[in-house]
Amino acid sequence: MSAQPEYAPAPSPGAAAQLLARIRTNHRADAWVPAFERDWGKALEDSRASYSLTPLHDVVRAWRIRLDTAPAVDAFIDSGMEDSGFVALEDVLGPRQ
Repeated sequence: MSAQPEYAPAPSPGAAAQLLARIRTNHRADAWVPAFERDWGKALEDSRASYSLTPLHDVVRAWRIRLDTAPAVDAFIDSGMEDSGFVALEDVLGPRQ
């Protein structure tokens, strides 16, 4: 019996290296490389302490999503659409209880 959930397989040994290579090609690399290295280092510590690969899987998933959605975010920013008018979540949902 595996201690890992079936829906969240362990990241491949090269997953972090592949992500880091993708991050280095992004125009945000100066900020994102140190952030990824910090996240990955923390996940390694948490994984060792908990005997779980979940923290590593979470970092891989989060950074894949960030990289996959970056072009859409760039397109939105480049479109010049007004995004300063927003509604606070508290105004929609009410105060936290």
